Amino acid sequence: MKNIIITGTSRGIGYELALKFAQAGHQVLAISRKTPQVLIENENITCLSVDLGKEEELAEVEKFLTHSWQQVDVIIHNAGSLLNKPFSQTSQEDFESVYRVNVFGVANLTRVCLPYLKKGSHVVSISSMGGIQGSMKFAGLAAYSSSKGAVITLTELLAEEYKEQGIAFNVLALGAVNTEMLQEAFPGYEAPISAAEMADYIYNFALTGNKYHNGKLIQVSSSTP
Repeated sequence: MKNIIITGTSRGIGYELALKFAQAGHQVLAISRKTPQVLIENENITCLSVDLGKEEELAEVEKFLTHSWQQVDVIIHNAGSLLNKPFSQTSQEDFESVYRVNVFGVANLTRVCLPYLKKGSHVVSISSMGGIQGSMKFAGLAAYSSSKGAVITLTELLAEEYKEQGIAFNVLALGAVNTEMLQEAFPGYEAPISAAEMADYIYNFALTGNKYHNGKLIQVSSSTP
């Protein structure tokens, strides 16, 4: 059984992932600002209320790892901050708020976990089709989609930097999934894939994808958006 860190577990894909890993017998550290009671009550899940946009709060994660796990097998950077706003009205603070979670949060949590990642560990970042060069773009998502592009490049860089240690870094660019966040970006749009179905895919990729991929971007999309 493995030690799995998942961010953004209060709803949607992250919530489904936490339950799926726990039900399979893995130990899960679920990180989100809000903590669902169902996760708290699961004996295989430890919940930490942490705002990934605030670097100082990650001390709670380091404290937990030092005293409880000593090793991390999988990190799934699933937490995301979405802003749907015309570019002309998007301030620097708006951009920074999104990037603090979507980019800096990924970098900072990874850095905290580095001493606990071992040969065979797998770090999976969840990006978006909107972050891929040449993909279809949507007005209002300048901060969000550009932050997801940054995560793709960060993943490629970390894979190169830590390949000698045997730590794999991959990124999944997701298309539309029926989540609350999708409705915030595209109100009324019905995606062909549910959060639970996407969680199934990510679950299997997190456990086995590093056998076949490192530093790779995988597009997981069957629709536009």
